[in-house]
Amino acid sequence: MSARTVKVHIKNNRWAEGSFPNTPEGEEVFTITRERFDAALAAYPSLAGRMEVFIDWDEDNFASSMADTDVLLTWNLPTDGLADIAKQLKWIHCIGAGVEHMLPMDWLPQGVALTNNKGVHADKAGEYGLMAVLMLHNNMPAILTNQRAHKFESLYSTPIASSTIVVVGTGSLGGAAITKLAPLGPHIIGVNRHGGPVDGCSEVVTISQLDQVLPKADYLYLAVPDTPETTGLMNRARLDLLKPTCGIVNVGREPVMDYDALREKLEAGTLAGAVLDVFSPEPIDAASPLWDTPNLVVTPHVSADDGDSYVPLTLDLFFRNMERFLSGEALLNPVRPDLGY
Repeated sequence: MSARTVKVHIKNNRWAEGSFPNTPEGEEVFTITRERFDAALAAYPSLAGRMEVFIDWDEDNFASSMADTDVLLTWNLPTDGLADIAKQLKWIHCIGAGVEHMLPMDWLPQGVALTNNKGVHADKAGEYGLMAVLMLHNNMPAILTNQRAHKFESLYSTPIASSTIVVVGTGSLGGAAITKLAPLGPHIIGVNRHGGPVDGCSEVVTISQLDQVLPKADYLYLAVPDTPETTGLMNRARLDLLKPTCGIVNVGREPVMDYDALREKLEAGTLAGAVLDVFSPEPIDAASPLWDTPNLVVTPHVSADDGDSYVPLTLDLFFRNMERFLSGEALLNPVRPDLGY
């Protein structure tokens, strides 16, 4: 690309219930301010003077600013008529790893690249995954249920090395959990689209073999995005394939699993416990039965979000890609509209 200045439009979102950010606290975590932008840019002297940056909120100035914008940095965007509104647009970077909120992507103008934040969350996601599986293994969901009932019951556990963990989705989120869990010695079965080897996995199977490995799981770890291929993946029939002693973690998206069926199985004692971090919509309603489901831990979509470093890590990836964009190289983390991730 020529040495002309590239215009970048940054679309921040004000907190709104049921949207993104999903809590008032999240607004502070995810907002890209001029101060944060300039602090991260200091590590990239090659980009000095190469960008004109317009920082906005919601759609306050979206249409007018996008008329001459080359690059959009955002979580979401109004898509109607985008090709006419933003005729210079060449690249959109989504600040999240999941892009299901942009589906279907028939709105994406021809020739406009779309990238995401995949991998930025890995360190935090790995630690959460380790914590969640060990909570299940040490009966913490049941212990917390007993605590609410003022019930003191000895629930013993053993080292996790003799257990089998089935991880569905071995990308950045699932892979980070595998990296943390593998040194403890469990048998880890990875499940993905291609069935290729994954560091830390004892074996890897394709998604078409999911039904064969579910009965082996002592713990099921779901880390897949919500796409047309994965929606409803863990339906009632597949939940019935699990051992009654199995524990479940979901850090992907709610539509991947039938939460009503999961809740019924937890209430009936035909699953041992669950840790859920993702819901639709968020936050979940105060009247939701999930709050009082036995042996269930609800976490408020925090498994992969670093409250201190989310924006710096996002901008670091964005600036690495900006260097590639300006030099005409292929961008990191391209999203395939046909797959939805």
